[in-house]
Amino acid sequence: MKASIVIPNLNGAGWLRDSIESVWAQTEQDFELIVVDNGSTDESLAIAESYVGHERYTLVKNDHNTGFSAAVNAGIRLAKGTYVVLFNNDAFAEPDWLAQLIAMADTDPRIFAVQSLMIRHFDRELADDAGDYVTLFGWACKRGDGMYWRRYQKPQRIFSACGGASLYRKSILDEIGLFDELFFAYFEDVDISWRANSLGYKNMYCPAAKCYHICGATTGAVRYNEFKSVQSGRNSILLPYKNMPLLMFIINFVPLLAGYLLKVLMFGLKGFWTPYIKGAREAFHAISKIQKPKFRIRNLPYYILIEFWMIWNVFVYVDYRVRRALGIK
Repeated sequence: MKASIVIPNLNGAGWLRDSIESVWAQTEQDFELIVVDNGSTDESLAIAESYVGHERYTLVKNDHNTGFSAAVNAGIRLAKGTYVVLFNNDAFAEPDWLAQLIAMADTDPRIFAVQSLMIRHFDRELADDAGDYVTLFGWACKRGDGMYWRRYQKPQRIFSACGGASLYRKSILDEIGLFDELFFAYFEDVDISWRANSLGYKNMYCPAAKCYHICGATTGAVRYNEFKSVQSGRNSILLPYKNMPLLMFIINFVPLLAGYLLKVLMFGLKGFWTPYIKGAREAFHAISKIQKPKFRIRNLPYYILIEFWMIWNVFVYVDYRVRRALGIK
């Protein structure tokens, strides 16, 4: 089987059926679909159950919200495909979406992840995500967010693939491990892509694989809320701490600290000081549980590449912010 598509669901009654139907309508039909329900209390569980008995369909039912990472991991463990494709329950795929992802992944066995072009569902001129990146300040950012998606038509290597609509090579997942469940939600996809980068694997962006994304439908976190503030406060610490070798972390400590304090200020000005600090406290409790990838001298060229990549991404971020301030899309 070429692919196993995993859709995590939590109270997605308004969009889950359309998401599933867009998957069944793919031109590439050599796949299985695994829906992981994370303790839904609305009609979406009944929607997911209505497909039981369909060929190549599996439903996993959790009795509570285990978080995004644990939910997709449950699906990945059942996956039979060469590739695992994660797809949000509020995303809707073009018919050739899966075929395009697989075609790019098949070009190079060193490709770990392939990211879709995610377009805003309610404003289809604008991109939602064309690949994620990390700056020297430790900020994980979405490339192209709110910009015209036609600007992002070039296939290219990216720092990270967004877990909302990306393909992952199962054999490499078996090597580097699954999504870190300490992250619960947010940045877990950047973490796993960073781990792949550190081993010399590649994450790619495939603009031909288009899908439409409501964005934040499950968490209500299009901008700011209490849940996102806690997740960001915790995971913004865990992400660089986990993935930077000790010397790299020490070298970058000052910009990382400055970046984190700026985020504290930003969330505080939005009225979310308390949940953000709560997330920071959770991070310090979680640090002892973090499994840092083992430092290997043979991976030194990849660590250096990542360092320069994060420096360059500061300029990418500044350019993006200037364009948004000037109203340039």
